[in-house]
Amino acid sequence: MVEKGSLAPDFTLPSDAGEEVTLSSLRGRRVVLYFYPKDDTSGCTTQACELRDALPRFDDADAVVLGVSPDPVASHRRFRDKYGLNFPLLADEDHAVAEAYGVWAQKSMYGRTYMGIERSTFLIGEDGRVLEAWRRVKPKGHAELVGRALGA
Repeated sequence: MVEKGSLAPDFTLPSDAGEEVTLSSLRGRRVVLYFYPKDDTSGCTTQACELRDALPRFDDADAVVLGVSPDPVASHRRFRDKYGLNFPLLADEDHAVAEAYGVWAQKSMYGRTYMGIERSTFLIGEDGRVLEAWRRVKPKGHAELVGRALGA
């Protein structure tokens, strides 16, 4: 499991813009890497829109925001366009990156158990080490919490 102080697992994933994004290529900047369950659902939309609105402050703190879910690139594009999201959404369709970060977990809803994303955020430092790890994130107000950790 990825913890505060550990080296963030590197990855390359396709983005909503049709480009490949590699975490290690962002060394020298802080990265807000957030995992969310599904595009265009209420909690995920709240979280994404709060991060969208906070992005100018995050930019001032030289931080990049990356959203990751198992949804495909086409779904990410629709979600991005519908809400004017201004940061990359990455498609982890085989959930390999989620597994590497320890956020692919058993969940239950309405008496049914299934595997899915445990909403989590990792603040990764310029050197690739995890500065903060938030698990079981509540969408509302989370961008403010991340902003405080960034000093933004």
